[in-house]
Amino acid sequence: MFHRDGENLAIAASKGGQPVHPAWLHNLVAHPDTTIQLGSEVRKVRARVANAVEREQLWPQFVALFPGFDSYQRQAEHRTIPIVVLEPR
Repeated sequence: MFHRDGENLAIAASKGGQPVHPAWLHNLVAHPDTTIQLGSEVRKVRARVANAVEREQLWPQFVALFPGFDSYQRQAEHRTIPIVVLEPR
């Protein structure tokens, strides 16, 4: 699931509310230049974790797309679910 934010895409590293970040988040942080595929379109992107202000703006949009994100955040307890911004490169 993703959210369009202008020319960027945003994805939530929710891991279903688990107490640890998903492995793919660590991979993207270590190697931010990657490609994604949307349908038949392949895009080159650079991944970065949204800063606190961006996350505050984006999180309600994720909850609107899928209300389960709200419960995931509650289940995650001590971790704030990161949002990853995928910028075209």
